[in-house]
Amino acid sequence: MAVNFNWVISQMECKNEESLSDVVVTIHWRRNASEKIEEKEYFAEVYGSISLKAPKKDQFIPYNELTKEQVEGWLNESLKVEDLDNNLVAQIEAEKHPAIVVKPLPWNQN
Repeated sequence: MAVNFNWVISQMECKNEESLSDVVVTIHWRRNASEKIEEKEYFAEVYGSISLKAPKKDQFIPYNELTKEQVEGWLNESLKVEDLDNNLVAQIEAEKHPAIVVKPLPWNQN
């Protein structure tokens, strides 16, 4: 099965810019990935924030009209999503095939 990726927008910080109000200046985000193999699900996550430049007046979208898809588009344009996704896949692979395994003490085994 394939790895599923998802954006989670935690919060957006706004300020007033000249004649525009509630301009998004910072997006706090998480990118997560999951993969289900048989009955076991593996999960990985990275998080961060980005600062945005003030928009041009003709491209401004009022805060209450923003959609999740538009904000995700800003993230896709501003971040190296392929690098994030590669990191998430590596985390899942490490979870599936751990380099170090804690085993029970041999003298406590029944």
